[in-house]
Amino acid sequence: MFDTIIKGGDIIDGTGSPRYRADLGLKDGRISSIGDLSSADAANLVDAAGKAVCPGFVDVHTHLDAQVFWDTTLSPSPLHGVTSVVGGNCGFTIAPLTDDPADGEYLMQMLARVEGMPLESLQVGVPWNWRSTAEYFDAFDGTLSINTAFKVGHSALRRVVMGPDCVKREATPEELAQMQDLLRAGLEAGALGFSSSYARTHNDPFGNMVPSRYASRHELVELARVCSEYEGTSLEIIPCVGPFDDDAMNLMTDMSVAGQTQLNWNVMTVAEGNLDECYAKLEASDHAKANGGKVVALTVPMAFSVRLSMAGGFVLDALPDWEGAMLAPPAEKMALLADQAERDRLAELAQQPGPLKGLADWSTKIIFDTFAPENEQYRGRTVGQIAEDEGKRPFDALCDIVVADELKTSFGTPPPVSSNEDWKARMEIWRDGRAVIGASDAGAHLDLFMTANYATSMLGQCMREQKLISMEEAVHLMTDVQARLYGLKERGRLQEGWHGDVVVIDEGQVGAKPLTVVADLPAGAPRLYGEADGIDHVFCNGEEIVRSGQFTDARPGKHLRSGSDTERVDLS
Repeated sequence: MFDTIIKGGDIIDGTGSPRYRADLGLKDGRISSIGDLSSADAANLVDAAGKAVCPGFVDVHTHLDAQVFWDTTLSPSPLHGVTSVVGGNCGFTIAPLTDDPADGEYLMQMLARVEGMPLESLQVGVPWNWRSTAEYFDAFDGTLSINTAFKVGHSALRRVVMGPDCVKREATPEELAQMQDLLRAGLEAGALGFSSSYARTHNDPFGNMVPSRYASRHELVELARVCSEYEGTSLEIIPCVGPFDDDAMNLMTDMSVAGQTQLNWNVMTVAEGNLDECYAKLEASDHAKANGGKVVALTVPMAFSVRLSMAGGFVLDALPDWEGAMLAPPAEKMALLADQAERDRLAELAQQPGPLKGLADWSTKIIFDTFAPENEQYRGRTVGQIAEDEGKRPFDALCDIVVADELKTSFGTPPPVSSNEDWKARMEIWRDGRAVIGASDAGAHLDLFMTANYATSMLGQCMREQKLISMEEAVHLMTDVQARLYGLKERGRLQEGWHGDVVVIDEGQVGAKPLTVVADLPAGAPRLYGEADGIDHVFCNGEEIVRSGQFTDARPGKHLRSGSDTERVDLS
């Protein structure tokens, strides 16, 4: 007697092998049998005739660390077929903590700034009642719809050990030793590894760089070295923004070699026009391999639009000399944007040469969401159109709208349309072996962009519409590749005896639905949200968590712990 039989579907097992027609039986959380089960009984029968039966997708780059407390479904990721996620990335975690409430308060405000999580949601929706990483894991293990794994974040370690000095200086040898001990405690509790960031866009709300950006190269390498002491750990870092120099390549290589594990760097977006730049960055993998390490790029599989906001100021603060204005308190920022002299100053600064100069092409920006009644007329229009109609400079027109909305306006680039050449460029990178698909950032940047739909976006656009990739290859690139890279045991494939993480997909309908704004966060804060078409059933550990695009009440997700649920990755 099976718990569930998925009957008559096309088995796409995740390895990239050709599909085959078979039934799949689930029992006690595992894939018990694949074959002809026509004479078998089950408590639950799923008719998968004409559908693809695949492993659940593995999302290796999320920031769901706080969402685990206010949304046990971890929506919308499971609606897009995701059954396992990795969080604790970029050095930004909410454990460990100390007895000093100021440390938790700092981490909250840092997350609100760099990861776009509303501060009021973090204050109301997260209990902040743990101290160790082990206590944090225990607080949510067994309550979620899907499997989770989390790294230990560098910025949290620095704050706990160094207090306010974490954003002033390098660590002393004694402080580094304390950070190593805290990291060891986290890894012993099952943390998946260590993460950090050197990204110049990562700044705290107080005019400082985030703590990890004050670390020496020696500190990063020695913290990575702790991972070598534990089975099934990994590393993640943003080494810089823009092209890699020798220092970035050497740092990632040295961290991987010291940790004796793979390092996944964040992030690569690919299009026909930047393919040469992407290949230049992939040379970091060759450098690491030649020196005994393993470095792999993280790449988002589709183009997406970014919704900017003066309220948070994230990304905008990377424009030349805009940090002060974007970090100012709301009332002060409102006054700056209402003052013509300050507008002129900011507009001039934004046009200085730099990698983000195109960000300040204000006339091309679309107004997405407005809040003041008088701004309703501007939704969906470009700033250039509005400025021409009203006889204003584009930046002045934008500032007028933003001030009327009390900074909450969302604006950005038009939704991009990818050409066949863009998709072919991405496929080159996916197939290269030096990159892995991911970069959803699920749980973060909640008003900036929403790419938790990456799996259905890729399947809907590249596979179903463009017909450029087979379903077998696409599934392989989003399941088995990630599971093997992170050493997940018995996940990422449909194989007898392996865990029952299974998705039933209608290949003729699969795709991501349009994004909307929903106000479902703690304290009523809004977020971007998007559902999927064609994801008919999702099973995690043998239990159905999504049926016909809706969540069930089942919460069978397991917190995956290094060593017991992961194994050491081959660096060759």
